[in-house]
Amino acid sequence: MTDSSSFLSVRPIPPAERLIFALDVPGPEPARRLVETLGDSVGFYKLGLELFLSGGYFELVDWLVARGKKVFADLKLFDVPETVRRAVAALALRPVELLTVHGQDGGMLAAAASAKGKVKILAVTVLTSLDGQDLSEDLDGAAVDVDRLVLSRARRALARGCDGLIASGLEVLQIRRELRQAPLVVTPGIRPAGDRPADDQKRVVTVEQAFENGADHIVVGRPIRDAADPRAAAEAVQTTIARLFAGR
Repeated sequence: MTDSSSFLSVRPIPPAERLIFALDVPGPEPARRLVETLGDSVGFYKLGLELFLSGGYFELVDWLVARGKKVFADLKLFDVPETVRRAVAALALRPVELLTVHGQDGGMLAAAASAKGKVKILAVTVLTSLDGQDLSEDLDGAAVDVDRLVLSRARRALARGCDGLIASGLEVLQIRRELRQAPLVVTPGIRPAGDRPADDQKRVVTVEQAFENGADHIVVGRPIRDAADPRAAAEAVQTTIARLFAGR
């Protein structure tokens, strides 16, 4: 068996940008305050649906970019292909680096890829809040192999022109072993070692596991946002990343 450490990402990403912080707060003002609190400990931010629906989303994008930050628009688009194509074309005019689209439908993924411009399209394979039992509910209780489903959706996304994937750290190792392509892989569901989440996350890994299995970026939200000292929590993650990628 190949040593999983051999899958440590060699993509030329500055170590400090491998951490993407999930800016999941109720609106732009608390978002700005948190960004200012984090300072230079975070350089890449994920902006999701909560902020999108609170108003001022794109003004916040511009505010972050003006401060030298990178932005990941985690909007998880899912609609008929033409609607997705037009939505992606509109977002491609904005200064965002990454955009998520759900990975179930090949036509939708191809439509997104056709309109992406400079934005990288990431296909969401299976949400980290779901496990095999959850997925089996759509099949009248029939067993679902999560690893196999993730790999199938990963292949479909890359064949349709997507740039990368959202995948749990539990499945990244298989993706790296079995896919000849080298997609960008962003891994959410990061939790400290020994921490059993008291939340909706089910398929979780540590910072070290995610990168050793082949993730390019990790998304961390609650462990930083809800810490007594968010900046110190972010700096601790960055210290771990710097150690892992030292000399690369």
